[in-house]
Amino acid sequence: MKQVLALVMFVFAAFAVNAQNGPQFKFKTEAHDFGTIKEGPTVKYDFEFTNTGKEPLIIYDATADCGCTKPSWPKQPILPGQNGKITVEYNTQGRVSPFSKYIYIKSNAPGQGGKERFELKIKGTVVNAKEPEPKS
Repeated sequence: MKQVLALVMFVFAAFAVNAQNGPQFKFKTEAHDFGTIKEGPTVKYDFEFTNTGKEPLIIYDATADCGCTKPSWPKQPILPGQNGKITVEYNTQGRVSPFSKYIYIKSNAPGQGGKERFELKIKGTVVNAKEPEPKS
C-alpha cells in the first residue's frame, strides 16, 4: 500500500514540475471591452502575450462561441521569452445589442484554473449606425 501511495505522489510531483517548466501564457489582458460601437464595421483587438515558460508554446487551435467572432493566432511555436498575439475580429453588422463573447485557446500550456484550454473575452454594445453618438 505504501508503494502505491509513493507512486501516486511521484506522478503528481512529476506533473507539477512539468507544468512549472513547460510553456506559459502571460497575457497583458484577458478581456477587452470595445465600449459602444456603431453597427457595420468589423472591429479588431490584439490580445498580446509572452511565453513566460521554459519550453516553446504551441497554439493548436483558437475558436469562438459564435460565427460572428473570428480569432487568428501564430502558427509557429513561440519560444520562451518571445511575444505573440491573438487577433480577434467581431462582425457588428446586424448585431445591434450588447455582446459578450469567449475565445477558447487550445495549446500545450496549462489552462486557467486547471482547465484544458485558455479563455479570452470580448464585450461591448453595438448601436444603430443612424443613432447619434452617446455623450461621454
